Amino acid sequence: MAKLKLTKNELKKQKDQLKMFKRYLPTLVLKKQQLQAEIRGVENRVNELHQEKARVDEGFKAWIAVFGEKGVFTSDILRVTKIAVREGNIAGVPIPIFEGSEFEIAHYDLLKKPLWLDMAVENLKKALEIDMEARCLEEQQRRLEKELRTTTQRVNLFEKIKIPEAKNCIKKIQVYLGDQQTAAVVRGKISKREMEKTAG
Repeated sequence: MAKLKLTKNELKKQKDQLKMFKRYLPTLVLKKQQLQAEIRGVENRVNELHQEKARVDEGFKAWIAVFGEKGVFTSDILRVTKIAVREGNIAGVPIPIFEGSEFEIAHYDLLKKPLWLDMAVENLKKALEIDMEARCLEEQQRRLEKELRTTTQRVNLFEKIKIPEAKNCIKKIQVYLGDQQTAAVVRGKISKREMEKTAG
């Protein structure tokens, strides 16, 4: 920190800074709370998706053996053709928002393929969509947590350093200026007495 000037101009500057810090601090605290609430919401949604994915996976386990049938379930049967993600904004933080996806199902002969194939394809679509949404939410969470760290640092800077520092500087300047004023009054009285002595 630069050497403190013990002047009226510096006192005004310190008071203005203190006022500015006190004005911005509530906004930062509010942003911090909003980010914390959003992160909790995203975490809850991610947990819901993981539970839903576990249920879908559990459903797959019941008839996973049929996937091994030669030439029935091939890797080209289902293909993701579009992932719709738009940019959103939470508390000034740009975030990706998952809006859905589109799939292309390879044409297959319904008479030659087993009945379970339709259900398997639908479950696979659901599992893929859950994974895509979860990844998008995890990216949201990462960005929000990064902004939360920055905002928390700013709140701490204002609360623990800048505001106390400004108050301390104001106090020092006020004490110094008060001492100077008292000294000036005392000097004035001494001068007056000296002048009276020499005049009298």
